[in-house]
Amino acid sequence: MLMQTNAMLRTRPRTMALWLFIVAAMIVAMVMVGGITRLTESGLSITQWKPISGTLPPLTDAAWQAEFDGYKKIPEYREINAGMTLAGFKAIFFWEYVHRLLGRLIGLAFALPLIWFAIRRQIPRGYGWRLSALLALGGLQGAIGWWMVASGLSVRTDVSHIRLAVHLSTALILLGGIVWTALDLRAAHNMAGNLAIARPSRLVPVAAVALVLLGVQIIFGAFTAGLDAGYAFASWPLMGDAWFPAGAPMVSPAWRNAVDNPIVVQFIHRWFAFAAAAGLGLLAWQAIRQGAARAGYAIGGLVTLQILLGIATLMSGVAIEIAVAHQVNAALTLIAAIVAAHQLGRHRTIG
Repeated sequence: MLMQTNAMLRTRPRTMALWLFIVAAMIVAMVMVGGITRLTESGLSITQWKPISGTLPPLTDAAWQAEFDGYKKIPEYREINAGMTLAGFKAIFFWEYVHRLLGRLIGLAFALPLIWFAIRRQIPRGYGWRLSALLALGGLQGAIGWWMVASGLSVRTDVSHIRLAVHLSTALILLGGIVWTALDLRAAHNMAGNLAIARPSRLVPVAAVALVLLGVQIIFGAFTAGLDAGYAFASWPLMGDAWFPAGAPMVSPAWRNAVDNPIVVQFIHRWFAFAAAAGLGLLAWQAIRQGAARAGYAIGGLVTLQILLGIATLMSGVAIEIAVAHQVNAALTLIAAIVAAHQLGRHRTIG
């Protein structure tokens, strides 16, 4: 037992937790920039995937013209932006470039410290595989990002909304995994003298249900963004003059309407929000009962704000500032739910 305790003390769980919280903050920033990129229609401005050489932006007039010429070859330019000036292209290029650059920085911010901790044997027992899995998921996220962009380079004038949903969902799964691991490491630091108490937290059923409901709502949010469904009806609570517009065009088979029909997708996103809110409310109540009042009240406040931002996004005609705040607040709501879920799991593990 003494040898195990000394081994725990030689590791750096507190430092590693701080590192992971910083990476999580960078992912939230990535979600924000991704939202801006989508809303400014900038995502297809870079038509090649160059993980290394693409780190630097075009530095000469010839390089800029080459990038612009590549953009002119895709359907989005020919069918929507024909006649765009080089200055206009630079404006949309900026957000996609920042989005990709931030992704590279997040990769380095995760990989390099992980290698350092591993070389110095400062990773607590049982965390090496988890951190390696998170690193692999981050690499996969980069590939998914290109897979998403590639869907809009040949036939479509935008990216696939399904691939967009996969891209966003993977980012938020990565965010949740990093925050959960950071919380485990912080607990390991706080309880270093008692390895039984320092065991990783477990996901309890009420938390699992709440997170699944939140995940489904986020997926429909991505569908809404990818289909531009937020523009379909700029009114609340009715869609025009009805709860669901009569005569709305439907697709076949029927199940596809929940995925591909902008009107149905907006309808589902509007009202499933309250199912997700109920699940998160139950999680918040349980967290408060078990002594995690801050996390519980944070969930309540963020969920309320999220619903208000969703309504404001619709009624403003999808104003960029409000829509981006809506997307970022979804990430913050997820973090609050993860914190509450972790606290419930810690209570169950210790109990």
